[in-house]
Amino acid sequence: MDIDKLIARINELSRKNKTVGLTDEETKERDELRQQYLNNFKRNFKQQLDSIKYVEDEEGNVTH
Repeated sequence: MDIDKLIARINELSRKNKTVGLTDEETKERDELRQQYLNNFKRNFKQQLDSIKYVEDEEGNVTH
């Protein structure tokens, strides 16, 4: 699922939960969507961290 659609659906379910409540099926869907979002966030964050390169110059200064 596209990240924008994923967030929109999570927000839609959250708003509904605050107003009228969710069915058991909707609660399960919301939890699964939240987990998908978190997994995607963690994967992207790890990729960013993995792409950082630290370099030490001749004077021993570390830069990135």
